[in-house]
Amino acid sequence: MQQHIYRYRKQRGVNLGSWFVLERWISESPFKWAIGSGQSDLDVAKGSNAKQVLEHHWDSWITASDFEWLAARGINTVRIPIGYYHICALDPSVLTQTDFDGLQHVFEGAWSKIIAAVMTAQSFGIGVLFDLHAAPGKQNQDSHSGTSSPVVSFFHSKFNMQLAVRVLRILVTQLVALQTQEPVINNIAGIELLNEPHAASHEALYIWYKEAIQEIRTLDHGFPIYISDCWMTDQYADFVANLPPSWALTCVDHHLYRCFTRNDISTPAVQHIASLSDPNAPFPQMFSRTSEKLAAAGSGLIVGEWSAALNPGSLQGAPDEHRVRTSYVRAQLDLFEQYCAGSFFWTGIFPNVVGMMPVKDFVGLSDDISARKVAARNVASGQHASYWARFSGHYEHWRFNTGFDQGWNEAYDFFALDRAGKPAVSELGFKGYVAKRKVQEHIREKGVSDNIWEFVSPAAAGWSRTYPSTDLDKARMLRSLIFSITTVDLIFTCQNRQSTSLCIHTSVHDDVSVLD
Repeated sequence: MQQHIYRYRKQRGVNLGSWFVLERWISESPFKWAIGSGQSDLDVAKGSNAKQVLEHHWDSWITASDFEWLAARGINTVRIPIGYYHICALDPSVLTQTDFDGLQHVFEGAWSKIIAAVMTAQSFGIGVLFDLHAAPGKQNQDSHSGTSSPVVSFFHSKFNMQLAVRVLRILVTQLVALQTQEPVINNIAGIELLNEPHAASHEALYIWYKEAIQEIRTLDHGFPIYISDCWMTDQYADFVANLPPSWALTCVDHHLYRCFTRNDISTPAVQHIASLSDPNAPFPQMFSRTSEKLAAAGSGLIVGEWSAALNPGSLQGAPDEHRVRTSYVRAQLDLFEQYCAGSFFWTGIFPNVVGMMPVKDFVGLSDDISARKVAARNVASGQHASYWARFSGHYEHWRFNTGFDQGWNEAYDFFALDRAGKPAVSELGFKGYVAKRKVQEHIREKGVSDNIWEFVSPAAAGWSRTYPSTDLDKARMLRSLIFSITTVDLIFTCQNRQSTSLCIHTSVHDDVSVLD
Protein backbone atom coordinates (compact mmCIF):
# COMPACT_ATOMS: atom_id res chain seq x y z
CA MET A 1 0.00 0.00 0.00
CA GLN A 2 2.83 2.42 0.76
CA GLN A 3 4.19 2.14 -2.77
CA HIS A 4 0.70 2.93 -4.06
CA ILE A 5 0.61 6.08 -1.93
CA TYR A 6 4.04 7.26 -3.04
CA ARG A 7 3.13 6.83 -6.69
CA TYR A 8 -0.38 8.25 -6.88
CA ARG A 9 -0.79 10.88 -4.17
CA LYS A 10 -0.84 14.55 -5.03
CA GLN A 11 2.82 15.39 -5.33
CA ARG A 12 3.78 18.53 -3.41
CA GLY A 13 7.37 18.66 -4.42
CA VAL A 14 10.62 20.40 -5.12
CA ASN A 15 13.44 19.65 -7.51
CA LEU A 16 16.84 18.83 -6.09
CA GLY A 17 18.63 20.74 -8.81
CA SER A 18 22.41 20.96 -9.20
CA TRP A 19 22.96 17.95 -6.97
CA PHE A 20 23.98 15.38 -9.57
CA VAL A 21 23.45 17.38 -12.76
CA LEU A 22 25.33 20.59 -11.98
CA GLU A 23 24.25 24.12 -12.86
CA ARG A 24 26.85 26.76 -12.17
CA TRP A 25 24.37 29.55 -11.46
CA ILE A 26 23.02 27.41 -8.61
CA SER A 27 26.16 25.78 -7.18
CA GLU A 28 29.43 27.54 -7.96
CA SER A 29 32.03 25.63 -5.95
CA PRO A 30 32.27 22.41 -8.04
CA PHE A 31 33.36 24.49 -11.03
CA LYS A 32 36.53 25.80 -9.41
CA TRP A 33 38.79 23.53 -11.51
CA ALA A 34 36.49 23.04 -14.49
CA ILE A 35 37.97 23.32 -17.96
CA GLY A 36 36.74 25.25 -21.00
CA SER A 37 33.69 27.40 -20.46
CA GLY A 38 33.16 25.71 -17.11
CA GLN A 39 29.38 25.38 -17.29
CA SER A 40 28.63 21.66 -17.41
CA ASP A 41 29.25 18.28 -15.79
CA LEU A 42 31.68 17.40 -18.57
CA ASP A 43 33.73 20.56 -17.92
CA VAL A 44 34.00 19.63 -14.25
CA ALA A 45 34.75 15.97 -14.98
CA LYS A 46 37.68 16.90 -17.22
CA GLY A 47 39.13 19.35 -14.71
CA SER A 48 41.58 18.78 -11.88
CA ASN A 49 40.51 16.75 -8.84
CA ALA A 50 37.18 16.01 -10.51
CA LYS A 51 36.40 12.81 -8.61
CA GLN A 52 37.08 14.40 -5.21
CA VAL A 53 35.24 17.61 -6.14
CA LEU A 54 32.12 15.81 -7.31
CA GLU A 55 31.95 13.30 -4.49
CA HIS A 56 32.34 16.06 -1.93
CA HIS A 57 29.51 17.95 -3.60
CA TRP A 58 27.26 14.88 -3.72
CA ASP A 59 27.89 14.28 -0.02
CA SER A 60 27.36 17.86 1.12
CA TRP A 61 25.01 19.72 -1.22
CA ILE A 62 21.92 17.97 0.17
CA THR A 63 21.93 16.03 3.43
CA ALA A 64 19.47 14.31 5.74
CA SER A 65 18.78 17.61 7.47
CA ASP A 66 17.52 19.02 4.17
CA PHE A 67 15.08 16.14 3.72
CA GLU A 68 13.93 16.64 7.29
CA TRP A 69 13.44 20.35 6.58
CA LEU A 70 11.43 19.62 3.45
CA ALA A 71 9.22 17.02 5.14
CA ALA A 72 8.49 19.42 7.99
CA ARG A 73 7.09 21.86 5.44
CA GLY A 74 4.76 19.44 3.72
CA ILE A 75 6.99 18.39 0.83
CA ASN A 76 6.18 14.77 0.01
CA THR A 77 8.10 14.18 -3.25
CA VAL A 78 11.38 15.32 -4.78
CA ARG A 79 12.40 15.30 -8.42
CA ILE A 80 16.05 14.34 -8.84
CA PRO A 81 17.73 15.17 -12.16
CA ILE A 82 20.48 12.75 -13.19
CA GLY A 83 22.62 12.15 -16.27
CA TYR A 84 23.23 8.90 -18.11
CA TYR A 85 26.83 8.98 -16.89
CA HIS A 86 25.71 8.82 -13.26
CA ILE A 87 24.77 5.14 -13.67
CA CYS A 88 28.12 4.00 -15.11
CA ALA A 89 28.80 1.98 -11.95
CA LEU A 90 25.92 -0.27 -13.02
CA ASP A 91 27.23 -0.67 -16.56
CA PRO A 92 30.44 1.12 -17.64
CA SER A 93 29.59 0.56 -21.31
CA VAL A 94 26.99 3.34 -21.19
CA LEU A 95 29.91 5.76 -21.53
CA THR A 96 31.48 4.09 -24.56
CA GLN A 97 31.58 6.34 -27.65
CA THR A 98 29.95 9.21 -25.77
CA ASP A 99 31.22 12.58 -24.57
CA PHE A 100 31.95 10.96 -21.20
CA ASP A 101 33.98 8.04 -22.56
CA GLY A 102 36.97 7.42 -20.29
CA LEU A 103 35.45 9.18 -17.29
CA GLN A 104 34.09 6.15 -15.44
CA HIS A 105 36.50 6.71 -12.56
CA VAL A 106 34.99 10.17 -12.02
CA PHE A 107 31.34 9.09 -11.90
CA GLU A 108 31.47 5.51 -10.62
CA GLY A 109 30.66 6.68 -7.08
CA ALA A 110 27.46 8.47 -8.10
CA TRP A 111 25.07 5.53 -8.04
CA SER A 112 25.70 4.65 -4.40
CA LYS A 113 25.05 8.31 -3.50
CA ILE A 114 21.81 8.26 -5.48
CA ILE A 115 20.58 5.15 -3.67
CA ALA A 116 21.53 6.71 -0.34
CA ALA A 117 19.43 9.74 -1.30
CA VAL A 118 16.43 7.53 -2.05
CA MET A 119 16.75 5.76 1.29
CA THR A 120 17.11 9.03 3.17
CA ALA A 121 14.05 10.42 1.42
CA GLN A 122 12.04 7.33 2.37
CA SER A 123 13.01 7.71 6.02
CA PHE A 124 11.19 11.06 5.97
CA GLY A 125 8.19 9.84 3.98
CA ILE A 126 9.34 11.56 0.79
CA GLY A 127 8.95 9.98 -2.64
CA VAL A 128 11.49 10.29 -5.45
CA LEU A 129 10.79 11.03 -9.11
CA PHE A 130 13.88 10.45 -11.23
CA ASP A 131 14.44 12.60 -14.30
CA LEU A 132 16.90 11.84 -17.13
CA HIS A 133 18.16 15.40 -17.33
CA ALA A 134 21.20 14.66 -19.50
CA ALA A 135 20.91 12.12 -22.32
CA PRO A 136 23.62 10.85 -24.68
CA GLY A 137 24.35 13.52 -27.27
CA LYS A 138 22.26 16.14 -25.45
CA GLN A 139 18.51 16.49 -25.94
CA ASN A 140 18.59 20.30 -25.69
CA GLN A 141 21.15 23.09 -26.00
CA ASP A 142 21.46 23.89 -22.30
CA SER A 143 24.57 23.05 -20.29
CA HIS A 144 22.42 21.11 -17.80
CA SER A 145 22.17 18.44 -20.51
CA GLY A 146 25.70 17.36 -19.64
CA THR A 147 28.01 19.37 -21.89
CA SER A 148 28.62 23.02 -22.75
CA SER A 149 28.36 22.37 -26.48
CA PRO A 150 25.30 23.96 -28.12
CA VAL A 151 25.05 21.02 -30.53
CA VAL A 152 22.02 18.77 -29.95
CA SER A 153 22.89 15.42 -31.48
CA PHE A 154 20.50 13.16 -29.57
CA PHE A 155 17.80 13.26 -32.24
CA HIS A 156 20.26 12.95 -35.13
CA SER A 157 21.95 9.79 -33.88
CA LYS A 158 20.33 6.37 -33.79
CA PHE A 159 23.15 5.29 -31.49
CA ASN A 160 22.34 8.01 -28.93
CA MET A 161 18.61 7.34 -29.00
CA GLN A 162 19.08 3.60 -28.56
CA LEU A 163 21.64 4.15 -25.82
CA ALA A 164 19.20 6.38 -23.93
CA VAL A 165 16.61 3.59 -24.00
CA ARG A 166 19.24 1.17 -22.70
CA VAL A 167 20.16 3.63 -19.93
CA LEU A 168 16.50 3.84 -18.91
CA ARG A 169 16.26 0.06 -18.94
CA ILE A 170 19.31 -0.27 -16.68
CA LEU A 171 17.99 2.42 -14.35
CA VAL A 172 14.46 1.02 -14.06
CA THR A 173 15.80 -2.52 -13.58
CA GLN A 174 17.73 -1.30 -10.56
CA LEU A 175 14.83 0.74 -9.19
CA VAL A 176 12.46 -2.22 -9.48
CA ALA A 177 15.01 -4.45 -7.73
CA LEU A 178 15.00 -2.08 -4.76
CA GLN A 179 11.43 -3.16 -4.03
CA THR A 180 12.52 -6.70 -3.16
CA GLN A 181 15.75 -6.10 -1.26
CA GLU A 182 16.22 -5.50 2.45
CA PRO A 183 15.47 -2.91 3.58
CA VAL A 184 12.62 -2.56 1.09
CA ILE A 185 12.69 0.71 -0.83
CA ASN A 186 9.23 1.55 -2.16
CA ASN A 187 9.25 5.34 -2.43
CA ILE A 188 10.06 5.60 -6.15
CA ALA A 189 7.30 7.75 -7.67
CA GLY A 190 8.41 7.11 -11.25
CA ILE A 191 10.86 8.12 -13.94
CA GLU A 192 10.81 10.96 -16.45
CA LEU A 193 12.17 9.74 -19.76
CA LEU A 194 13.79 12.96 -20.95
CA ASN A 195 14.01 16.50 -19.62
CA GLU A 196 12.90 19.34 -21.91
CA PRO A 197 13.77 17.70 -25.24
CA HIS A 198 14.18 20.09 -28.17
CA ALA A 199 13.20 17.75 -30.96
CA ALA A 200 13.68 18.75 -34.58
CA SER A 201 10.69 16.52 -35.31
CA HIS A 202 7.99 15.78 -32.78
CA GLU A 203 7.14 12.66 -34.73
CA ALA A 204 10.67 11.40 -34.03
CA LEU A 205 10.16 12.08 -30.32
CA TYR A 206 6.79 10.29 -30.35
CA ILE A 207 8.47 7.23 -31.85
CA TRP A 208 11.26 7.32 -29.29
CA TYR A 209 8.80 7.83 -26.41
CA LYS A 210 6.82 4.78 -27.55
CA GLU A 211 9.96 2.66 -27.77
CA ALA A 212 11.15 3.73 -24.32
CA ILE A 213 7.71 3.21 -22.76
CA GLN A 214 7.40 -0.26 -24.27
CA GLU A 215 10.87 -1.20 -23.05
CA ILE A 216 10.10 -0.11 -19.48
CA ARG A 217 6.72 -1.85 -19.48
CA THR A 218 8.49 -5.16 -20.20
CA LEU A 219 10.43 -4.71 -16.95
CA ASP A 220 7.54 -3.64 -14.74
CA HIS A 221 4.10 -3.21 -16.27
CA GLY A 222 3.06 -0.86 -13.46
CA PHE A 223 6.07 1.46 -13.23
CA PRO A 224 4.92 5.13 -13.59
CA ILE A 225 6.41 6.98 -16.56
CA TYR A 226 6.53 10.74 -17.09
CA ILE A 227 7.12 12.52 -20.39
CA SER A 228 7.97 16.14 -21.12
CA ASP A 229 5.41 18.05 -23.17
CA CYS A 230 8.00 20.22 -24.97
CA TRP A 231 5.72 23.17 -24.04
CA MET A 232 3.07 21.72 -26.37
CA THR A 233 0.74 20.35 -23.73
CA ASP A 234 -2.31 19.78 -25.93
CA GLN A 235 -0.34 17.77 -28.46
CA TYR A 236 1.40 15.58 -25.92
CA ALA A 237 -1.83 15.04 -23.99
CA ASP A 238 -3.27 13.72 -27.26
CA PHE A 239 -0.22 11.51 -27.64
CA VAL A 240 -0.69 9.97 -24.19
CA ALA A 241 -4.45 9.64 -24.63
CA ASN A 242 -3.88 7.65 -27.82
CA LEU A 243 -1.30 5.26 -26.40
CA PRO A 244 -2.41 1.60 -26.25
CA PRO A 245 -4.46 0.87 -23.11
CA SER A 246 -2.18 0.10 -20.20
CA TRP A 247 -2.37 -0.82 -16.54
CA ALA A 248 0.33 1.74 -15.78
CA LEU A 249 0.44 5.50 -15.43
CA THR A 250 1.94 7.65 -18.19
CA CYS A 251 1.95 11.27 -17.03
CA VAL A 252 2.58 14.53 -18.92
CA ASP A 253 5.04 17.03 -17.41
CA HIS A 254 4.80 20.76 -18.16
CA HIS A 255 7.38 23.34 -17.04
CA LEU A 256 6.15 26.82 -16.22
CA TYR A 257 8.48 29.82 -16.29
CA ARG A 258 7.67 33.45 -16.99
CA CYS A 259 11.08 35.09 -16.87
CA PHE A 260 13.14 34.08 -19.92
CA THR A 261 11.57 35.11 -23.22
CA ARG A 262 11.37 38.61 -24.65
CA ASN A 263 7.62 38.50 -24.20
CA ASP A 264 8.01 37.43 -20.54
CA ILE A 265 10.33 40.35 -19.85
CA SER A 266 8.03 42.93 -21.43
CA THR A 267 4.90 41.65 -19.69
CA PRO A 268 4.07 43.35 -16.34
CA ALA A 269 3.82 41.06 -13.34
CA VAL A 270 0.13 41.85 -12.85
CA GLN A 271 -0.54 40.54 -16.35
CA HIS A 272 1.43 37.38 -15.64
CA ILE A 273 -0.72 36.88 -12.53
CA ALA A 274 -3.94 37.49 -14.44
CA SER A 275 -2.92 35.07 -17.20
CA LEU A 276 -2.68 32.31 -14.60
CA SER A 277 -5.56 33.21 -12.26
CA ASP A 278 -8.31 34.18 -14.73
CA PRO A 279 -10.18 30.93 -15.48
CA ASN A 280 -11.11 32.27 -18.92
CA ALA A 281 -7.51 33.08 -19.88
CA PRO A 282 -5.85 30.81 -22.47
CA PHE A 283 -3.41 29.11 -20.10
CA PRO A 284 -5.92 27.99 -17.41
CA GLN A 285 -8.24 26.92 -20.22
CA MET A 286 -5.46 24.79 -21.68
CA PHE A 287 -4.74 23.22 -18.29
CA SER A 288 -8.44 22.52 -17.82
CA ARG A 289 -8.95 20.68 -21.09
CA THR A 290 -5.67 18.76 -21.00
CA SER A 291 -6.14 17.63 -17.40
CA GLU A 292 -9.64 16.39 -18.27
CA LYS A 293 -8.36 14.64 -21.38
CA LEU A 294 -5.55 12.96 -19.46
CA ALA A 295 -7.81 11.92 -16.59
CA ALA A 296 -10.15 10.34 -19.13
CA ALA A 297 -7.18 8.35 -20.42
CA GLY A 298 -6.25 7.23 -16.91
CA SER A 299 -3.29 9.59 -16.85
CA GLY A 300 -2.51 12.97 -15.32
CA LEU A 301 -0.74 16.31 -15.62
CA ILE A 302 2.03 17.64 -13.40
CA VAL A 303 4.20 20.73 -13.43
CA GLY A 304 7.69 19.31 -13.05
CA GLU A 305 9.35 22.70 -12.75
CA TRP A 306 8.04 26.10 -11.74
CA SER A 307 9.55 29.17 -10.14
CA ALA A 308 8.78 32.33 -8.22
CA ALA A 309 11.20 34.22 -10.45
CA LEU A 310 10.09 37.20 -12.49
CA ASN A 311 12.36 39.26 -14.69
CA PRO A 312 13.10 42.77 -13.35
CA GLY A 313 11.41 44.07 -16.48
CA SER A 314 8.12 42.59 -15.28
CA LEU A 315 8.48 44.29 -11.90
CA GLN A 316 9.11 47.82 -13.15
CA GLY A 317 6.62 50.19 -11.59
CA ALA A 318 5.36 47.64 -9.08
CA PRO A 319 4.62 49.52 -5.83
CA ASP A 320 5.37 46.48 -3.65
CA GLU A 321 7.56 43.86 -5.33
CA HIS A 322 7.26 41.49 -2.40
CA ARG A 323 3.47 41.48 -2.53
CA VAL A 324 3.49 41.10 -6.30
CA ARG A 325 5.80 38.09 -6.10
CA THR A 326 3.62 36.55 -3.41
CA SER A 327 0.54 36.98 -5.60
CA TYR A 328 2.39 35.46 -8.55
CA VAL A 329 3.33 32.38 -6.55
CA ARG A 330 -0.19 32.05 -5.18
CA ALA A 331 -1.65 32.23 -8.69
CA GLN A 332 0.57 29.36 -9.78
CA LEU A 333 -0.19 27.19 -6.76
CA ASP A 334 -3.93 27.73 -7.09
CA LEU A 335 -3.72 26.70 -10.73
CA PHE A 336 -1.72 23.57 -9.92
CA GLU A 337 -4.04 22.64 -7.07
CA GLN A 338 -7.04 22.76 -9.37
CA TYR A 339 -5.73 20.95 -12.41
CA CYS A 340 -2.54 19.04 -11.61
CA ALA A 341 -1.65 15.83 -9.82
CA GLY A 342 1.50 17.50 -8.54
CA SER A 343 4.04 20.28 -8.90
CA PHE A 344 7.77 20.63 -8.22
CA PHE A 345 9.37 23.95 -7.34
CA TRP A 346 12.72 24.76 -8.97
CA THR A 347 14.69 24.31 -6.87
CA GLY A 348 14.79 22.99 -3.29
CA ILE A 349 18.28 24.17 -2.39
CA PHE A 350 19.44 27.47 -3.81
CA PRO A 351 21.48 30.45 -2.69
CA ASN A 352 18.29 32.52 -2.77
CA VAL A 353 15.12 30.52 -3.31
CA VAL A 354 11.63 31.79 -2.67
CA GLY A 355 8.72 29.43 -2.89
CA MET A 356 5.32 28.98 -1.33
CA MET A 357 3.88 25.62 -0.44
CA PRO A 358 0.55 24.99 1.33
CA VAL A 359 0.84 22.70 4.33
CA LYS A 360 -2.33 20.71 4.88
CA ASP A 361 -3.63 18.59 7.72
CA PHE A 362 -6.86 17.08 8.98
CA VAL A 363 -9.29 19.46 10.60
CA GLY A 364 -11.75 18.01 13.08
CA LEU A 365 -10.91 14.37 12.45
CA SER A 366 -12.75 12.04 14.79
CA ASP A 367 -12.96 8.28 15.18
CA ASP A 368 -16.39 7.84 13.55
CA ILE A 369 -14.95 7.25 10.08
CA SER A 370 -17.35 4.43 9.18
CA ALA A 371 -20.35 6.42 10.37
CA ARG A 372 -19.30 9.38 8.27
CA LYS A 373 -18.92 7.19 5.20
CA VAL A 374 -22.33 5.58 5.65
CA ALA A 375 -24.01 8.93 6.20
CA ALA A 376 -22.38 10.50 3.16
CA ARG A 377 -23.11 7.45 1.00
CA ASN A 378 -26.77 7.34 2.04
CA VAL A 379 -27.27 10.97 1.10
CA ALA A 380 -25.50 10.56 -2.23
CA SER A 381 -27.23 7.26 -3.02
CA GLY A 382 -30.63 8.70 -2.23
CA GLN A 383 -30.07 11.65 -4.53
CA HIS A 384 -28.78 9.34 -7.22
CA ALA A 385 -31.77 6.96 -7.03
CA SER A 386 -34.22 9.86 -6.92
CA TYR A 387 -32.75 11.41 -10.04
CA TRP A 388 -32.77 8.23 -12.14
CA ALA A 389 -36.29 7.27 -10.94
CA ARG A 390 -37.56 9.86 -13.40
CA PHE A 391 -36.38 7.73 -16.30
CA SER A 392 -37.58 4.26 -17.21
CA GLY A 393 -35.06 1.46 -17.35
CA HIS A 394 -33.39 -1.30 -15.40
CA TYR A 395 -30.96 0.03 -12.77
CA GLU A 396 -28.50 -1.53 -10.38
CA HIS A 397 -28.08 1.13 -7.73
CA TRP A 398 -25.89 -1.19 -5.70
CA ARG A 399 -23.14 -0.35 -8.15
CA PHE A 400 -23.34 3.27 -7.05
CA ASN A 401 -22.91 2.24 -3.42
CA THR A 402 -20.02 -0.09 -4.30
CA GLY A 403 -18.29 2.65 -6.23
CA PHE A 404 -18.86 5.15 -3.46
CA ASP A 405 -17.37 2.84 -0.85
CA GLN A 406 -14.34 2.04 -3.00
CA GLY A 407 -13.72 5.69 -3.79
CA TRP A 408 -14.07 6.65 -0.14
CA ASN A 409 -11.73 3.92 1.05
CA GLU A 410 -9.14 4.75 -1.61
CA ALA A 411 -9.10 8.46 -0.80
CA TYR A 412 -9.12 7.89 2.94
CA ASP A 413 -6.15 5.52 2.71
CA PHE A 414 -4.10 8.37 1.26
CA PHE A 415 -5.18 10.74 4.03
CA ALA A 416 -4.61 8.32 6.86
CA LEU A 417 -1.33 6.58 6.00
CA ASP A 418 1.43 7.49 8.46
CA ARG A 419 -0.57 10.51 9.60
CA ALA A 420 0.61 10.41 13.20
CA GLY A 421 3.32 12.94 13.88
CA LYS A 422 3.47 14.14 10.28
CA PRO A 423 3.13 17.86 9.46
CA ALA A 424 0.91 17.22 6.44
CA VAL A 425 -1.32 14.56 4.93
CA SER A 426 -1.25 12.84 1.56
CA GLU A 427 -4.06 13.32 -0.94
CA LEU A 428 -4.97 11.21 -3.94
CA GLY A 429 -3.53 13.04 -6.94
CA PHE A 430 -3.99 10.79 -9.98
CA LYS A 431 -7.75 10.33 -9.60
CA GLY A 432 -8.33 9.43 -13.23
CA TYR A 433 -5.69 6.71 -13.16
CA VAL A 434 -6.89 5.19 -9.89
CA ALA A 435 -10.54 5.33 -10.97
CA LYS A 436 -9.70 3.58 -14.25
CA ARG A 437 -7.99 0.76 -12.36
CA LYS A 438 -10.97 0.44 -10.02
CA VAL A 439 -13.27 0.08 -13.00
CA GLN A 440 -11.08 -2.65 -14.49
CA GLU A 441 -11.01 -4.47 -11.16
CA HIS A 442 -14.79 -4.17 -10.81
CA ILE A 443 -15.36 -5.69 -14.23
CA ARG A 444 -13.05 -8.59 -13.48
CA GLU A 445 -14.74 -9.20 -10.13
CA LYS A 446 -18.39 -8.75 -11.11
CA GLY A 447 -18.26 -9.69 -14.78
CA VAL A 448 -19.62 -7.89 -17.82
CA SER A 449 -23.19 -6.66 -17.67
CA ASP A 450 -25.34 -4.13 -19.49
CA ASN A 451 -25.42 -2.18 -16.24
CA ILE A 452 -21.71 -2.08 -15.39
CA TRP A 453 -21.33 1.33 -17.05
CA GLU A 454 -19.32 3.25 -19.55
CA PHE A 455 -18.83 6.94 -19.20
CA VAL A 456 -17.59 9.22 -21.97
CA SER A 457 -17.81 12.52 -20.10
CA PRO A 458 -14.31 13.81 -19.35
CA ALA A 459 -15.62 15.45 -16.18
CA ALA A 460 -16.24 12.00 -14.73
CA ALA A 461 -13.10 10.52 -16.27
CA GLY A 462 -14.79 7.89 -18.42
CA TRP A 463 -12.90 5.85 -20.99
CA SER A 464 -14.85 5.15 -24.19
CA ARG A 465 -11.64 3.92 -25.79
CA THR A 466 -11.40 1.04 -23.33
CA TYR A 467 -15.10 0.24 -22.84
CA PRO A 468 -16.99 1.42 -25.97
CA SER A 469 -20.58 2.41 -25.28
CA THR A 470 -22.86 5.37 -25.83
CA ASP A 471 -25.26 4.70 -22.97
CA LEU A 472 -24.42 7.28 -20.32
CA ASP A 473 -26.95 5.72 -17.94
CA LYS A 474 -24.40 2.92 -17.45
CA ALA A 475 -21.73 5.18 -16.06
CA ARG A 476 -22.85 5.35 -12.47
CA MET A 477 -20.05 3.41 -10.80
CA LEU A 478 -17.31 5.79 -11.86
CA ARG A 479 -19.52 8.79 -11.21
CA SER A 480 -19.97 7.55 -7.66
CA LEU A 481 -16.28 6.71 -7.34
CA ILE A 482 -15.14 10.22 -8.25
CA PHE A 483 -17.97 11.76 -6.20
CA SER A 484 -16.90 9.71 -3.19
CA ILE A 485 -13.27 10.80 -3.49
CA THR A 486 -14.39 14.42 -3.65
CA THR A 487 -16.65 13.90 -0.64
CA VAL A 488 -13.70 12.66 1.41
CA ASP A 489 -11.80 15.78 0.38
CA LEU A 490 -14.66 17.90 1.70
CA ILE A 491 -15.53 16.02 4.89
CA PHE A 492 -11.96 15.71 6.09
CA THR A 493 -11.40 19.34 5.31
CA CYS A 494 -7.85 20.06 4.29
CA GLN A 495 -7.11 23.66 5.15
CA ASN A 496 -3.91 25.64 5.00
CA ARG A 497 -2.20 25.79 8.36
CA GLN A 498 -0.46 28.87 7.03
CA SER A 499 -2.29 30.87 4.39
CA THR A 500 1.06 31.67 2.83
CA SER A 501 3.93 29.48 3.82
CA LEU A 502 6.56 31.32 1.78
CA CYS A 503 9.85 29.60 2.40
CA ILE A 504 13.44 30.44 1.59
CA HIS A 505 15.85 27.55 1.91
CA THR A 506 19.42 28.44 1.19
CA SER A 507 22.59 26.45 0.75
CA VAL A 508 23.56 27.82 4.14
CA HIS A 509 21.32 25.38 5.94
CA ASP A 510 20.62 27.45 9.02
CA ASP A 511 19.46 30.45 6.99
CA VAL A 512 15.74 29.83 6.66
CA SER A 513 13.16 32.57 6.47
CA VAL A 514 9.40 32.72 6.12
CA LEU A 515 7.67 35.47 4.22
CA ASP A 516 4.01 36.23 4.69
